[in-house]
Amino acid sequence: MVRAYVLIQTDTGRAADVANAIRGLAGVISTEAVTGPYDVVVLIEATDVDALGQLVVSSVQPVEGIVRTLTCPVINI
Repeated sequence: MVRAYVLIQTDTGRAADVANAIRGLAGVISTEAVTGPYDVVVLIEATDVDALGQLVVSSVQPVEGIVRTLTCPVINI
């Protein structure tokens, strides 16, 4: 399994809506509304890197209120 943190910038005032919408998606482990340059941080998991990318592009990014995402794959060092 591959995990990644997805850092999300939302439209003003939409962080809670976006976090709630993403929370129910398959592959989503957790969602948190945060402060700083990003508004929501999501931990996702998929079987491989390709499935991870597909999850972000087809399920996360289309959520209404998202302006930009940054996907940070987890590595084991």
